[in-house]
Amino acid sequence: MPHVIAGARTGGSEVDQTSAPRADRCLDFYAGLASGIAVVTAPSDDGPVGTTVSTVTSLSAEPPLLLVCLSHTSRTLAAITPGSAFAVHLLGEEQGDRARLFASASATPAERFAAESYEEVLGVPVLADTYAWSICVTEEVRAYGDHCLVVGRVAALHMAEGRPLIWHDRAFHTLVDGAAR
Repeated sequence: MPHVIAGARTGGSEVDQTSAPRADRCLDFYAGLASGIAVVTAPSDDGPVGTTVSTVTSLSAEPPLLLVCLSHTSRTLAAITPGSAFAVHLLGEEQGDRARLFASASATPAERFAAESYEEVLGVPVLADTYAWSICVTEEVRAYGDHCLVVGRVAALHMAEGRPLIWHDRAFHTLVDGAAR
């Protein structure tokens, strides 16, 4: 239950203190968060799998850890188990089409990878021409709500030139002179 000061008002309206906000209101709030766009890939018994995510964050520098959030229904999550490896690809500002392809619910993993150039690094499919990529070894997978938090220890990484693709207010954006456009 949310903790709100009794009688609290915001924007001239009373705050509902008896229940959590509806999911659509939370999604509206989440849309205000700006984040980089990434594609997470992993090997599976049926071939490579991958999905677009907007929730990737650094968790620790020592040891080097990344945190990724994946939906419970994700084929990519199904391929990620403790001790297995996965890749996190930070997309460049010109890669909106790639983000849409890997986010498409109608595209199968085979269709996603047929349209891509990739190679295996440490047994994990790594997409060509991304802004940056990292191979992680899964430390932990923990369920929260309708997603799982995946903690990965960075085993390898590569940085290229370019600028990141940004997700904000349910749309892709780019940086202009260091500021979001």
